[in-house]
Amino acid sequence: MDRKQLIKKYLDFFKEKEHKEISNASLVPENDPTTLFTGSGVETIIPYVLGQPHPLGKRLTNVQRSVRTGDIEEVGDSYHHTLFEMIGNWSLGDYWKQEAVKMTHEFFTKILGIPQERLAATCFKGDEDAPKDIESEQTYLKLGFPKEKIAFLGKEDNFWGPAGKTGPCGPNTEMFYWKLNSIPIPKVFDVNDENWLELGNNVLMQYIKNEKGEFKEQEQKTIDFGGGVERIIVTLNGLEDNYEADMWKPIIEKIEKVSNKKYEDNKRAMRIIADHIKASAFIIADGVTPSNTDQGYILRRLIRRAVRQGKILGIKNFTKKIAEPVFEIYDDYLGLQEHKENVMKELDKEENNFLATLEKGLTKFNKFASDKKELSGEDAFLLYQSYGFPIEMTEEMAKEKGIKVDIKGFNKKFGEHQDLSRTAAEGKFKSGLADDSEATTKLHTATHLLMAALRIVLKDEHIVQKGSNITPERARLDFNFDRKMTGEEKKQVEDLVNARIQCSCEIIHEEMTPQEAKEKGAIGVFDGKYGDKVSVYSVDDFSSEICAGPHVKNTCELGHFKIKKEESSSSGVRRIKGVLE
Repeated sequence: MDRKQLIKKYLDFFKEKEHKEISNASLVPENDPTTLFTGSGVETIIPYVLGQPHPLGKRLTNVQRSVRTGDIEEVGDSYHHTLFEMIGNWSLGDYWKQEAVKMTHEFFTKILGIPQERLAATCFKGDEDAPKDIESEQTYLKLGFPKEKIAFLGKEDNFWGPAGKTGPCGPNTEMFYWKLNSIPIPKVFDVNDENWLELGNNVLMQYIKNEKGEFKEQEQKTIDFGGGVERIIVTLNGLEDNYEADMWKPIIEKIEKVSNKKYEDNKRAMRIIADHIKASAFIIADGVTPSNTDQGYILRRLIRRAVRQGKILGIKNFTKKIAEPVFEIYDDYLGLQEHKENVMKELDKEENNFLATLEKGLTKFNKFASDKKELSGEDAFLLYQSYGFPIEMTEEMAKEKGIKVDIKGFNKKFGEHQDLSRTAAEGKFKSGLADDSEATTKLHTATHLLMAALRIVLKDEHIVQKGSNITPERARLDFNFDRKMTGEEKKQVEDLVNARIQCSCEIIHEEMTPQEAKEKGAIGVFDGKYGDKVSVYSVDDFSSEICAGPHVKNTCELGHFKIKKEESSSSGVRRIKGVLE
């Protein structure tokens, strides 16, 4: 079974179970300031998990491309990846534990043909915050799981979320697969035996964790199933190395051809290059360019880490060539195909920028690290400032030499800018997941007015959002525009926004088809990303946007809008930071 076959079987199965397929969202979250990249399917539908009705109903399914950056340094082994695909299905206040477990089991056994005896399961053992999950256990027993094949685990293993300090969360139940044919399937499930591989995970979101740390029952209980496409393919095909699967092998073969070296002798370097170039291609296609902050910092780090591994293999000017198979493997991603030219341009540009200083930087690093047990913060900062070495790369190279880096010294030297970069690298922001606080909701609504005002003042109806980040303190909006705004233009934008606020305009929420939204003049990217219905929020005839919320009821709730800063974000993209006073 290959990638496309698995995805089709999965989506077809859940459509037969009355689920509607939702769009594959951008890797750059549109309304979540708490994370840099979309890390799972559920992150794209948080407003609906919190109770807002979804335009397509209560049963949803999709495949979602995802990026997680916490394990970048681990990439190079046989199974860690930066970019991956997640198959998912959700029940928003519809079916609950029994039905969810039964559907997952039916998909694995009847659709994928996995023998029952190769399956095992885990459930939540309970604690002071939530009781033991007896209901899931009883369902597994009825499905033919022996009691010995069901393990109960604590919060660290079988409880999801919240992703931030507050938000939706709940116990989860996972299904595992015995991968070996050479050893008889054990009669007792040992969760510590690495030959049992997790196939998928049903999160049973029945709680909201509040600011006091209390777990309160949700009015709407949500089922959130997630399964890794790569993991399932590798498991079912009996592979020990993920990079032998169909979504990786063509990239590895391309690296072998370009380097004239064998994968068997250069696994770590080739895995890092394959992983990082694939992830970079998807990230660039979703509108990110290399920079020293936020998503751009992660992208720059990935490309430069790949370029360094290319040096180890003795190749350069290779990133474009290695990216070619990515477009062939993922020819079902329209957005990726449409942005191929820009992906190639940005990869080549960043590689050449880094190559210009890489050799000198490595020479300087070796000099700094010679006969030392620790690299000073000042030296690490110089490598960053003068040679473009992300601090994580310096740490990794130091680790290879068995020495440490004075990170405290580096942070002190780097100051405020380094704080931003580290925040970006770690994806930590002040708010919790899907922060629906009053302040954030107001700023989100104000951002809609800001976008409309920009299109009017700058006389360009093609201006669209290229990224946003909203916290309770301020809103940040990136938009496509090729020059600095004048002081008069900024004042006109402020005045337009505040005029609408003072008019006490009602925020109108409507559900309609994407075509109807387009005809209405709603702002959106009409490239096939939407489902059958979308949510459109309008303010008189001034603003109309496709959005999932959150919003205030009336503009009079907003106060006074003020632009604090207007600056360049990247080539052809401007950034505005604004507040409500």
